[in-house]
Amino acid sequence: MAEISIRKGLDISLAGRPDPAIADAPPSATVAVQPTEHAGLKPRLKVKEGDAVRRGSVLAENKRDTRVKLTAPAAGTVREIAYGPRRVIERIVIEVAAQDEAEPGAAYTVDGLAKVSRDDLLARLHETGMIFHLRQRPFDVPASPEATPKSIFVNAMATAPFRADPDVVVGDQPAAWRAGLAALVRLTEGPVHVVTGAADSRCAQETPDLDRIRKHVFRGPHPAGNTSVHIHHLDPLRPTDVVWTVNAAGLVLIGQTLLDGAPPAHRVIALGGPGVKDGEARHVRVRRGGEIASVTDGRLADGEMRVVGSDLLSGRTLKPGGYLPETGTSLTVLPEGREQELLGWMAPGADKFTASRAFVSAWTGAVRKRAWRLTTNNRGDPRALVVSGWYETVMPMMIMPEFVVRAALARDTTEAVNLGILETVPEDYALCAFICPSKLDVPGIIARGLALIQEEGI
Repeated sequence: MAEISIRKGLDISLAGRPDPAIADAPPSATVAVQPTEHAGLKPRLKVKEGDAVRRGSVLAENKRDTRVKLTAPAAGTVREIAYGPRRVIERIVIEVAAQDEAEPGAAYTVDGLAKVSRDDLLARLHETGMIFHLRQRPFDVPASPEATPKSIFVNAMATAPFRADPDVVVGDQPAAWRAGLAALVRLTEGPVHVVTGAADSRCAQETPDLDRIRKHVFRGPHPAGNTSVHIHHLDPLRPTDVVWTVNAAGLVLIGQTLLDGAPPAHRVIALGGPGVKDGEARHVRVRRGGEIASVTDGRLADGEMRVVGSDLLSGRTLKPGGYLPETGTSLTVLPEGREQELLGWMAPGADKFTASRAFVSAWTGAVRKRAWRLTTNNRGDPRALVVSGWYETVMPMMIMPEFVVRAALARDTTEAVNLGILETVPEDYALCAFICPSKLDVPGIIARGLALIQEEGI
């Protein structure tokens, strides 16, 4: 077992940490599948409004690869197929039936998975839609069955505020966790790296001692829990390498699907953040694809709030009245910061969070001691990028993030590749954006740079 300590980074002590106890969310009357959540997917509908479906029934297939399916997270009736600009399918809404019948499919035991062929496992993941939880590096795209990964990384850490605690998710479905790991061993001829935050964590204890499974422990501030950091330190990417990744929550869903023969009806997510009422931040068992309101109603503080899918740093804003994303592991709620502040940046800042020593709070130690009730206020407008050296303080990888960002801004794809952009994904630059003096959307810049590189086929 490798134990690696990370020093560079920044832990944000955010108010509203989710309690590890799991509560059941109220039933959701409708659920939705959102094709736009999956980049590169061009869905071809296999149902129409009014059709009856079972849990696991095919709703759409990918035009680019008809093996890839989108399946129903619940049994019921297709109530609405919503289209956006240019007839893009935004969501397929299902009215949940009283009887949650599942589409029959192949089911396996944990021991039986050791005898299943790679092709059969991949076909099962494609036809159930679980393939979307397996990601491929470089570019962080859905795993391609034509690619043979040199290794697979399982991320069982949560250092960003707030992602669902992997120990809580795995503790709820330990058999599914073991089944998922047994399946991963069949999908690669290389090692399966399981990375946890402690040697005695629940994820580490439930990890079977199978051939080619490697256990590792990473310690340190965020982004010690990012998969790119794990790959960089354990099995660095070369230009022609392919690596698959999956987080603990996604692996549990894969394991449940293989054990039960159909995609699961429920999953565990975290609800937290300073916009949640005191005592209401917790882990919640929810209907997959259910209404956001079923999780948030009655749990949010007074005032205007923004609900973010996933963590504070790399999540995206969810629309009110929307539906839970398939791949996110949490909902983070932040107050909208629209109030004017007396003196603004000229105030001493005893009650302001800072990553530098610009405010008094850094000198008094309050930055480390208190739980901060941050808002959506950026405290500044975007301006020109200035090389300041700040990005390097939160990037625990042997790359120069400011120069990577400059190359991506200049659309200099060759320079960006030479500087190591293919080792990273946009979420690795979330802390850079958080502390950026220029208030730039650094992950967005990296995402556009990676898309351009992929388009050019470099």
